[in-house]
Amino acid sequence: MYNILTLNKISNVGLGVLTDNYTVSDTQSNPDAILLRSFKMHDYELPASLKAVARCGAGVNNIPLDKCAEKGIVVFNTPGANANAVKELVLAGLFIASRKITEADKWVQSMKGTEDVSKAVEKGKSTYAGPEIYGKTLGIIGLGAIGVLVADAAIALGMKVYGYDPYLSVDGALALNSSVKKVDTIDEIFAVSDYITIHVPATNDTKNTFNAENIAKCKDGVRILNFARGELTNSADMAEAVKSGKVAKYISDFADDDLLGVENIICLPHLGASTPEAEDNCAKMAALQMMDYLENGNIKNSVNYPALKAPRIPGKTRVCILHKNMPNVIAKFTTIFGQANINIEGLTNNSKGEYAYTVLDTDGVTDNVENTIEAIDGVIRVRVIE
Repeated sequence: MYNILTLNKISNVGLGVLTDNYTVSDTQSNPDAILLRSFKMHDYELPASLKAVARCGAGVNNIPLDKCAEKGIVVFNTPGANANAVKELVLAGLFIASRKITEADKWVQSMKGTEDVSKAVEKGKSTYAGPEIYGKTLGIIGLGAIGVLVADAAIALGMKVYGYDPYLSVDGALALNSSVKKVDTIDEIFAVSDYITIHVPATNDTKNTFNAENIAKCKDGVRILNFARGELTNSADMAEAVKSGKVAKYISDFADDDLLGVENIICLPHLGASTPEAEDNCAKMAALQMMDYLENGNIKNSVNYPALKAPRIPGKTRVCILHKNMPNVIAKFTTIFGQANINIEGLTNNSKGEYAYTVLDTDGVTDNVENTIEAIDGVIRVRVIE
């Protein structure tokens, strides 16, 4: 039986995939795993029982990844599960950035009580004219699950699309429309784009991608969209660029005081993944990944430990070892099993940065063997799955 703690309200579709082997509660005191969405865990005391944290979404800024890794807690996210929801909002952002839709609505609403209001607004509508997106150039920074969907949709809408992603995956490349022109530097995106949208995680390398220096490289009147992370934009620089007219419009899914009240800046309350479909998809994906790790030791879409998938061998005991990525560690594991006269039927290993993960399928494990492995320098956590 596994105990699951929920730190946010989780979709019933996600919780529905859990079997009778799971007890779910928002008050679990000794959880084996945590399911959450936006709950900030940085000041949260991690229980000794905790083995996994599954984030129902892509961003993991609310989770102390290093602290979890040091304690042998595998953190999962759900890349791509909310991609369509974000893509649709980005498309809405493209139209909002062009056609002054929100401004026009506010103006028309203010005309309530005006005599012959339809004629009055007809006379004033020229103030809210805006360009079409057809034939314009869209620059996409980041061609992951969301960026690829945005690219394909923009092509279908008649836009010219340029894409930049130095880490473009094989799957991403295969899904990308052949009409997308991939460029080697981000400066090429700045130089050619009428519209720019960004879809990358917030890291030390990507923070403040939209700053005064980079905005200066853009076309005059560029329209910029940020539905990824607020930290990707230097808000003060963006506000100045919009006020000067260098940026015609900035649409952000993240509120910041420097952006509020500035004409031609629209901030939304982080609506990107706020659809029932996305919440269901993320919760289901997070729950399934968590279950596969707890029950089989398999890791998929972890942000702090390497991916590893090994089919179970019927009747065998699985030993899962989270450890530092150090020389000769695996040899120490096999030596211990050999000295205990325990046969190893299968061994799989993978590493990610300073951390590694080894799974062994054996004839059985004694407490002495488990304790001896845990005592090896660099071993963080050992789990035995029968």
